[in-house]
Formats: sequence, C-alpha cells, structure tokens
Amino acid sequence: MNLPKRLYIKQIEVGPMQNYMYILGDREKNEAVIVDPAWEVDRVLKVAEQDGMNVSKALVTHTHFDHVNGVKDFLAKTDGQIFIHKNEATHLKGMQANLRPVEGGENLLVGDIAITFLHTPGHTPGSQCFLVADHLVSGDTLFINACGRCDLPGGNPEEMYRSLTEKLMKLDDRVLLLPGHNYDDEPVSSMGKEKAQNPYLRCKNLSDFLRFRMGIS
Repeated sequence: MNLPKRLYIKQIEVGPMQNYMYILGDREKNEAVIVDPAWEVDRVLKVAEQDGMNVSKALVTHTHFDHVNGVKDFLAKTDGQIFIHKNEATHLKGMQANLRPVEGGENLLVGDIAITFLHTPGHTPGSQCFLVADHLVSGDTLFINACGRCDLPGGNPEEMYRSLTEKLMKLDDRVLLLPGHNYDDEPVSSMGKEKAQNPYLRCKNLSDFLRFRMGIS
C-alpha cells in the first residue's frame, strides 16, 4: 500500500473466519485506533505497541459476533472508547460508559489523521465504513468482487444497494479498498477496480441488484 508519510495502516488477519483487523494512526504522533476488535486483540495490540503506537480507541464496523467478540478484551487492556454507529450501540451490553455512538459524516482525529464515518446500512442497520486518506475500511459492506450478505437479521438489500451506489460508488477510483474479510486472492483492491469488475457494483438499477442478489438470472 502506498501511504502518505505519516499515515500508519496495518492489516492483520485474525480468527477462524478470515477477519481482518486494522490499526490506523498517525506515525508522527504515535496515536492509533483499531478496527473491529475480535479474536486476537492482544496480538494486534502488541503489534501496535512494537511499532510505537498508542491505542486507546476502537472503531466498530458492525456488531456481528466475529467483529466484536474481543471488545471486552480491548476494554480490559485499555479502558478505551468504542466508536459505534448509534443504530447498534445497544447491542454491546454492559459497556455503555465506553461507547461513543456516532452518525454518518462525523470525523475523528487520530493525531492529525482524520477518519470519516460513512453510514452504510444493508448488511446490518448500523454498518459503517471508515475513510482515511484515500483508504476505505469497508467492514462487511463491500468486499473485493462481492458485497455483504443481506439475508441475516437486520439485513436489507435495498439499503445495501443505496449504500453502494449513493455512497461508495461516489468515492474516487484511487481510493484503496480494505475489506473486513480475506475472501479474495488479493488483500487490497481499489474503488476503480471494483467499479469495473465487482458484479454488485455493475448492476444498473435496484431491480437488477435484487435479482442478482437472489441468484436470479
């Protein structure tokens, strides 16, 4: 990944479901956050520590178990803040004092690096992506050559289509896509590649998307 000089990004695969956790931060101010604390939080925090990064915050793309099962471990280590979309803030029980509910369009400064929260419902009501210096951490909203499931509780294919077309498709082609799971031969793509080859982004309208989502030719 080509990174601006002070931008720190680490992509680390964790757990049995091929999740990616991310560390995002400002290498000059040694401040960082982790994304989707799950499975191997201790290992990821040690990576950050070895690189001289201080982590006191976590960002949550959505509250499915495989993305948040390490939140309690994170809080035990840091007593930090958890930034979660307001639509799913009630899903994390017993930790309300540490939760920071957010809405789409808000920014968080990590050192001098700005992270923008994009509300992208469809996989879940509170799904969100994080845009940081021409990098999109997409959780389970957008994968390389695929998108997230919409048939689980809280899923909504029409909302997914709107999230993809009205928000993510409008991002610059140069934005690098950092997905929530290792489901492809490559760990990173670009929005330009996805617009050109991802079948879910190539659907011309909602009807086509719904038919393709349901496997109807």
